Amino acid sequence: MCVPGCYEAVVQRLESDRISRRGFFKGVGAASAAAAAFHVTTVPSPVRAAPSSFTDVLDLTHVIAEDFPTYFGTPQLEMERLNSFAEHGFNMFKWHLTEHTGTHLDAPIHFSADGASADEIPVANLVVPLVVVDIAVKAQDDADYRVTPDDLTEWESANGPLPVGACVAMHSGWDKHVQTEKFRNADSDGLMHFPGFHVEAAEMMIEKGVGGMAVDTLSLDYGASKDFVTHYKWLPSGRWGMECIANLAALPAAGATLVVGSPKIKGSTGGPSRLFALV
Repeated sequence: MCVPGCYEAVVQRLESDRISRRGFFKGVGAASAAAAAFHVTTVPSPVRAAPSSFTDVLDLTHVIAEDFPTYFGTPQLEMERLNSFAEHGFNMFKWHLTEHTGTHLDAPIHFSADGASADEIPVANLVVPLVVVDIAVKAQDDADYRVTPDDLTEWESANGPLPVGACVAMHSGWDKHVQTEKFRNADSDGLMHFPGFHVEAAEMMIEKGVGGMAVDTLSLDYGASKDFVTHYKWLPSGRWGMECIANLAALPAAGATLVVGSPKIKGSTGGPSRLFALV
């Protein structure tokens, strides 16, 4: 079941953007207009620390099954057996899969007209410093809590400036609800309630050169959002997002490196990914 208003909000936003661009093109030359209208912010390359060893590798990925909870509330994975070992001497399945299922990547094209698809994200931007912002206590008291600039400033006060090119991950503790209805936390009207990033935090992260945003919930925006303002601010800037990540409680606030094993399917808007943290 789609959350009430979600499709309408996206369609309205796209129509508004289309009308705005049409009016803009009438006032200037087509070439210069196209360049201005679809300019994408250059994402800084991650700052690389001096080579060092790591002592542990943590998996930040949920196991995806056909009953894994989804944003729209309906299954997004079906596994069709094509071959069995007993009959054919080998096992093989055909997947019927929606891109944005389980622990997955949001590529810039997911919420923009001409952003990079998953296969076009530079691999150097997928091995990055990992920042963990802990809002678990706040989220426990307020399911609609959003990471704010104050939360980021508090992290910087304790750990130093946000690293250029880093991924900032929201640790709300929501991953522990993944096997229950609390993960979607839908009310009687179908409106979901779970934490996400406030758009002002996204703006601050863009200004500081952060390259990735990650959440342990179903959406970069908080569950009750109907305008997806954080998605529309973050992804069109050329940055990527990760949703439904796991095990952030096991990581330090700073010092880990995130390795994003994202899909490399031509034109894809994202897809299930395997995430590793090197600690």
